[in-house]
Amino acid sequence: MISSVILAIALGLQATALPARDDPAILRRACPDYVSYSATPHGPYSGGPLKLPFQRPDEACRTFSSPAVEKVIKDITSRLVDKDLAQLFRNAFPNTLDTTIRWHQNGSSKASTRRGSKQDSAQWTGPQTFIVTGDINAEWLRDSTNQLTGYQPLAAQDKRLYSLILGAINTQAEFVIQSPYCNAFQPPSASGIKPATSSQKDTVHPTYDPSFVFECKYELDSLAHFLMLGTEFHENTKSTDFLTERWFKALKTVLRVIDAQSQPTFNTKNQFVRNQYTFQRQTKISTETLALEGVGNPLNSGTGLIRSAFRPSDDATILGFFIPPNAMMAVQLQKTAKVIKTAGGHDDLVSDLQRRGRRLAKAVRDHGIVQHAKYGDVYAFEVDGYGSRILMDDANIPSLLSLPYLGFLDRSDKVYQNTRKMITEKSGNPYYLEGPAFHGIGGPHIGLENAWPMSLLMQALTSDDDAEILESINLVRNSSLFGLVHESINVTNIKDFTRPWFSWANSVFSQTILKVAAERPHLIFGKNAKPYRIE
Repeated sequence: MISSVILAIALGLQATALPARDDPAILRRACPDYVSYSATPHGPYSGGPLKLPFQRPDEACRTFSSPAVEKVIKDITSRLVDKDLAQLFRNAFPNTLDTTIRWHQNGSSKASTRRGSKQDSAQWTGPQTFIVTGDINAEWLRDSTNQLTGYQPLAAQDKRLYSLILGAINTQAEFVIQSPYCNAFQPPSASGIKPATSSQKDTVHPTYDPSFVFECKYELDSLAHFLMLGTEFHENTKSTDFLTERWFKALKTVLRVIDAQSQPTFNTKNQFVRNQYTFQRQTKISTETLALEGVGNPLNSGTGLIRSAFRPSDDATILGFFIPPNAMMAVQLQKTAKVIKTAGGHDDLVSDLQRRGRRLAKAVRDHGIVQHAKYGDVYAFEVDGYGSRILMDDANIPSLLSLPYLGFLDRSDKVYQNTRKMITEKSGNPYYLEGPAFHGIGGPHIGLENAWPMSLLMQALTSDDDAEILESINLVRNSSLFGLVHESINVTNIKDFTRPWFSWANSVFSQTILKVAAERPHLIFGKNAKPYRIE
């Protein structure tokens, strides 16, 4: 806990001049940088064999709080048999709220405009929320959506959480409207927070405002995640409050982008047509830029698939028809249609979204399923419509492993099971990495020695095998020695990891524990244990 004496020392004041906790703003300014804080163990320790530390910041330093979240933490940790697992959940479940809510307004007053950004009178009104990914002071559409997923079931009972998530939807809508090809964003001008600096030298079309955008890699899954944030909110709260004029404008922007990115590289006269989006970066790393002067490799016509220039790892695609986000977008278009239909009206839009979703799902099956000599019919990772395909999987979501989690198919699906076998074996997936200390799916983003805990958690989330679920969870627990789930782990040495603070991974871990608690409580609560479900 932060005492008045420690705070006074940190602020260069006399200890007697600063009553403890009297001024929240002063307290927050005295809070330690969480990047450093998360890389150092803190007590009290778990009491389990791993002696995992307690890594939540002091209450005065937390960026948001929710009684409903605190109740779930108490309920789950009091029942978990494994004390180390309990400590990891205690740290991980509230991690997004504790550390990443940089700005939230509940809509009671209109925010002011700063930095001279162009905006109309409707921008930044109502609830607004800016959520960073962790150690980078920028918001990724994908990360922030997944960071909030575990709290969605609690939004109906906690008004502050409801406002927080509604604000996140509203803020994402503004990002999408202004720069739909971009993946990561600066703090809104209305927040008064200074934009982060980037050392990258990019040439991007369409151009963007660097005070508004942190990075502009076009990733189809970013747009699908924007839709998912709203559909999850509706599924859990039954609310349609987010269906504002601004949200509909963002939706129409999404549809324009996917129409543009469904076009082939050559027209009907076999003439090259430059894509609406191009990206080049001055870099020595090939996955950080697009081939052919920022255009990317050629894509054929007639597939019905949507191009994605980059993957959810922020690595460039090799073949632009990237199957996992196409599957995700197919699901989200149809779910969005249901939400709008529930709200009444917009019949033409509902029919259009349903048609688009069904057509895209068929395209994924028609062009994404390929024959493998060893595994039979499997889903390719990427295709180009000319017959070329990439057979692999990456840890980041959406992935081939996550197709049931995304709602695209049932995990018992034969082609999915073939695909699952392929991507969880070294002989089938070049990025399935194994070592004496750790194993799992990795990806080119970190290299050939690091697997990602997120892939093991997705393996558990999509499995119906008790042994596989437990092994996956335990591997993540054993590699989280600082009490938080990391981005990646070296398969030969679990003490060699990337990112001590990565809220997306902590969110997926929490989702995994909550799913097991509801469906297989005996695995974590003990024999004959009753299920725990968030009501």
